[in-house]
Amino acid sequence: MKSARSEFQTKLSANFRDNWRMWVVYGLVAALFLFYAYRLFQLQVLNGASYVAQAQENRTTLINEPAARGLIYDRNGVELARNIPSFNVTITPAYLPGALPLLQTDSVPGEIEAVYSQLSQMLNLPVSNGTVDEKTIFKPCDTPLGIKQIVYIGDTNGPYDPVRIKCNIDETIARTIREKAADLPGVNIEVEPVRDYPTGELTAELIGFLGPVPNIQEDYYRQKGMLPGRDKVGYAGLENTLQDVLGGINGQRLVEVDAAGKELRNLTEPVPAIPGNNVRLTIDIRLQTAAREALISEINYWNTRLGTQKMNSGTVVAINPKTGEVLAMVSYPNYENNRMARGIPGDYYNQLSEDPRTPLLNVAISAELPPGSVFKMPTAIGALNERVIAPDYQVDDPGTITVEQKALPNSVPRPLVYYCYAYLTGGHGQVDWIKGVEQSCDVYFYKIGGGYKDQVPNGGLGILRLGEYARALGYGVKTGIELPGEMNGLIPDPTWKRINQGQSWTLGDTYIASMGQSFVLSTPLQVLTSAATLANSGKYMQVTLVHDILDLNGNAIKPFEPRMKWDITQDPVIQIYDENNVKTGKYKVVDPWVVKLAEQAMRGVVTEGTAQKVFEGSPVQAAGKTGTAEYCDKIAYNKGLCNRGQWPTHSWFFGYAPYDNPEIAVVAFVYNGGEGASVAAPVVRSVLESYFQLKAIDAQKGAPAQTTP
Repeated sequence: MKSARSEFQTKLSANFRDNWRMWVVYGLVAALFLFYAYRLFQLQVLNGASYVAQAQENRTTLINEPAARGLIYDRNGVELARNIPSFNVTITPAYLPGALPLLQTDSVPGEIEAVYSQLSQMLNLPVSNGTVDEKTIFKPCDTPLGIKQIVYIGDTNGPYDPVRIKCNIDETIARTIREKAADLPGVNIEVEPVRDYPTGELTAELIGFLGPVPNIQEDYYRQKGMLPGRDKVGYAGLENTLQDVLGGINGQRLVEVDAAGKELRNLTEPVPAIPGNNVRLTIDIRLQTAAREALISEINYWNTRLGTQKMNSGTVVAINPKTGEVLAMVSYPNYENNRMARGIPGDYYNQLSEDPRTPLLNVAISAELPPGSVFKMPTAIGALNERVIAPDYQVDDPGTITVEQKALPNSVPRPLVYYCYAYLTGGHGQVDWIKGVEQSCDVYFYKIGGGYKDQVPNGGLGILRLGEYARALGYGVKTGIELPGEMNGLIPDPTWKRINQGQSWTLGDTYIASMGQSFVLSTPLQVLTSAATLANSGKYMQVTLVHDILDLNGNAIKPFEPRMKWDITQDPVIQIYDENNVKTGKYKVVDPWVVKLAEQAMRGVVTEGTAQKVFEGSPVQAAGKTGTAEYCDKIAYNKGLCNRGQWPTHSWFFGYAPYDNPEIAVVAFVYNGGEGASVAAPVVRSVLESYFQLKAIDAQKGAPAQTTP
């Protein structure tokens, strides 16, 4: 007899066999329940914080509010860079009549067609043009698509986000569209600030222009709160170097949006944008105008007189030698920066880039040029200060000198002839220090720079000590002016030549370097700072374009204070070498009487020297130095002009006035201009006279002279 337990198991097994399908369903239901329970636990507990964050992000948007860019003025308050309104036509797809859902490119409701038709007539845009697919690249304000296609793209991206239909329209048309707002639902006028440069090419080399945030710098500017694709940054000039001062700080709004992107409310207190500061420059736009006109007029005069386009570029810079303030800086030719205001046109930029006159280059600070005879002043003061010669010691200039020169220590020496520019008339005869500067006697500077037999023994000043005096006057190093692209220039020495040329330094190298040729290179601004330092009794002032940084109320946040870099008569800046031309680690100053004698000699240049004829009859009591620099660049080389003794020449002159209490120092450089006294010197005279004329006008008006501190 089977047990009760066995009988129960038998019945249960039979019951399971008869109802197994039901048990499977129970199992599936239980598994499904467990799965959903696990998923609910995972979503709400394990990953809950992440999904809450995503939901929060989907319903919120951080809106970046652009800051107004600061303005730029000249020293008298004349606007050089400002913001003007630009009017753009936008359409918000969601606000078109009967708009949602809509916007198929083949057909739209009649009310929307009416809106499109009116805009098409006013803006001269097609209602429909082209097709839109996944390969379509859309750039607002620069697209061949019709209004219908542009709106379709806008609706796809965000129906509540305005999409630009046309940019920079005439203000009259913008007013008309606003007046017809009731008939044009969804259409709006967006007012966008655009940079404008009232003085245009007159100051383009100084002010520069703006451009979109470069791709390579997107992360950098995002960290500063800027929005790539919308915000613009400085690309050149002061717009570039003063970006942090002028740009301001963008504001922010955290808003709640619905699924379509429509703004519902602010979630936090908005952070207002902080406008950029304004900047007042040291430039006097009146003197800038006079300097540019003087340079261009002189170039045109000589080209007309010679019957050929011999000269086509140059620069003029004027500073206050006592304060370092730049009063004018002209680089010719330059460009029209207003053409860059709403975007950088590719064709115009390529035209500028391919122009051999390099209009995008600020010649005053970025061109490294042989300075020629204006560089004789470091040689002159160095020879006196090192007691190579005495002021009254006379050196014979027969017009030429011949020296035996070896390129390598073991090579056979060969004779080389070095000429004075007046060699056809037998040279200058007996020349002392003052006459050497006044007449710019090449042979005199050859001999005191590199030595000559028993006339100037012991190798003269020598290239190493010459380099010390050149750097003390500002050559070979950047001035630190607030402009991008400034170059160092070059003061060569034997080590430099061995590394870069693979050759030994020769006596001829020293001869030619002593008069600003050979490998010596300088920017025009460096030439001017050297002159200003001597004119200012040896005080080298920091060159600057920025006078004040101003807040929105015109108050000076950072008022101007002249800063002296060093005084060559007080600060030991001259490295001392021993008799073997080895640095001793000790330094010396320049004797004040040497600087005074240099001022006397530069005064003599315009009263009885190389610039006498140019300044004859001038009411300005000036001093200065002429320079004619041989050169051989790619242009001259390709023309076959680089033959020894027949190289083409640049024209240089620097001058300052009054000579006994200088208020202004000016340098002029003309590419391929020839004699400095003939071309560059008249430009400087014109600028000096314009300065004092403007000063007299200000005095008659009872206004404080703004061109002086």
